[in-house]
Amino acid sequence: MQTFAVLGAGAWGTALACHLAARPGHAVRLWAARAGSADDLLTHRENRRQLPGVPIPAGVHITADPREAIAGADCWVTAIPCAFLRQTLAPFRGHLPAGCPVVSVTKGIELDTFERPSQILREVLGAENVVALSGPSHAEEVARGRPTSLVAACALGANAAAVQASFGSPRLRIYTNLDILGVELAGALKNVIAIAAGVSDGLGFGDNAKSALLTRGLVEMGRFGALLGAEPGTFTGLAGLGDLVTTCFSPHGRNRRVGAELAAGTATLAEVLARPQVAEGVYTAKSVYHRVTAMGVELPIVAGVYEVLYEGKSPRDAVRELLARATCGESTFLG
Repeated sequence: MQTFAVLGAGAWGTALACHLAARPGHAVRLWAARAGSADDLLTHRENRRQLPGVPIPAGVHITADPREAIAGADCWVTAIPCAFLRQTLAPFRGHLPAGCPVVSVTKGIELDTFERPSQILREVLGAENVVALSGPSHAEEVARGRPTSLVAACALGANAAAVQASFGSPRLRIYTNLDILGVELAGALKNVIAIAAGVSDGLGFGDNAKSALLTRGLVEMGRFGALLGAEPGTFTGLAGLGDLVTTCFSPHGRNRRVGAELAAGTATLAEVLARPQVAEGVYTAKSVYHRVTAMGVELPIVAGVYEVLYEGKSPRDAVRELLARATCGESTFLG
């Protein structure tokens, strides 16, 4: 992999483009879905809205032209929010060269179909070689070269290893995993638990309550993933526990911030959704809740987040109901 087409010029897409361009021999094109966004990036060589203070190196070619972005690329990188992935990729349908790898850094589950990003890529692009790259990775830190570890997941280990070799650096350590299903589910589900952690913060409950939410939330993530065929151990790795901790405690965590603001009453859900950076957990909570309801599975934290977001339940009442559930023995079994 030498020529990369990074599709999506948000914070993560911009950060990855900067990272890839820093490696010798790499050519990088960064595609923005809107011409105005591309013009602003070109004029200032900086993503002023989503990644301020990080200069975009000259080695990153910025464009809003889909054909220009992918011309000659031997690797596509999709960095588009899951809620908009299918429609945003429409101009690229039919243009993916046979065998060209597609690296997905999108986290989430499509609302109407319950499809994961890799499944959407296969449907829209006809992609056969999809690798999910996930883990605790705030764009702000990756763009500034701060040490980060990720996991590249694909059922074909050679594909994951190729991404490990092409994307890794002394500051970006990449592991491989064969469980792409589990890695993608973990990356989506942790955002829902992060909203719950934010609610805890917004209500001023402290570290004890937040740690309990993370612990029980991880159990919910692993159990649900295992029911869908994922490996339980994946949820204790970088894509699960690692990303969960970062998202729930970092001030950069968008989903945690959503929960905190809703609980504190400083923002409405409509205001949250109008922001340029998408909080994927808001959409994932709905898709997962509908699926677990149809399956007859009980995920009380996920249900509480859904009720706060979509049924008007007050955050304080949702927490009160969680604490009022019948007592039982602790089970940490993720499968």
